[in-house]
Amino acid sequence: MANGKQKKGAAKKKGSVAAARGSVVAGKQTPWGTIAAVVGIVLLAAGVFGYYYVASSDQRAQRDREEAAASFAPSENNPDPSGKIEGVVKQEYVGGAHVLPTERVAYDKTPPFGGPHDGFWAACNGVVYPQAVRTENMVHSLEHGAVWVAYDPDRIKGEALEQLKLRVEGEPFMMMSPYPGLDSPISLQSWGHQLKLDSVEDERIDQFIAALRRNPNTYPEIGASCDALGPGMFDPDNPPAFNAEPPGPDAKPMDYQGSEGAADESMGTQLPQQQSESSTPSEG
Repeated sequence: MANGKQKKGAAKKKGSVAAARGSVVAGKQTPWGTIAAVVGIVLLAAGVFGYYYVASSDQRAQRDREEAAASFAPSENNPDPSGKIEGVVKQEYVGGAHVLPTERVAYDKTPPFGGPHDGFWAACNGVVYPQAVRTENMVHSLEHGAVWVAYDPDRIKGEALEQLKLRVEGEPFMMMSPYPGLDSPISLQSWGHQLKLDSVEDERIDQFIAALRRNPNTYPEIGASCDALGPGMFDPDNPPAFNAEPPGPDAKPMDYQGSEGAADESMGTQLPQQQSESSTPSEG
């Protein structure tokens, strides 16, 4: 009888131990819900990082292009480095001749990069104009040291257009606009200089900008502003439209000395919105 009781007790004890072990195992089950949540967070973070990495790749590539072109910045020993850029066309122009907003100039180049111009300059503080702008205003901005990026809207579009914008948008003394009928996909202008190109990938775009944007050796109105003048003068939100028609017989010639009543260099010097961070505005 004792042996029977012992066996019965042992069996009961063994069952209790097994039950306890089962309880412990049950308590240590894999936390699949937690793992799934952690994996989800990791994947989300990776997705966000990947998106911004890809989205910023164009900006990184542009920084690389600018660094590669930095050697084209002007110096005392090399006042106009654009001479080393293949394809740059140079022409001497005298600044200061102004025409009225209703007048046109018979420019000798397309797009023009010097000569008589409207008394009001186009805003050139990193503005990307979605529509073509009156040429006479754009030329005035070149006299202030700006670089004008013109492009054929029929050939530069989509990703190419976005890549071109990276050179201009928000950059001081830069402006960009479509130029209908342009004889090349891209044309860069600074005062007295022009470069026509086929591709937004061309490294000469950044070289031209490095060499000629605000190069004090190449433009007439040193220290002039690129800020917007505002409604009634030049409003970047409502700029005067480009005229694709050939200039008529009343257009002003390239040697024109200026129109009576056109805005002169005293125009706008009291306007606070003209003040730039690096210079006192002047008008030429």
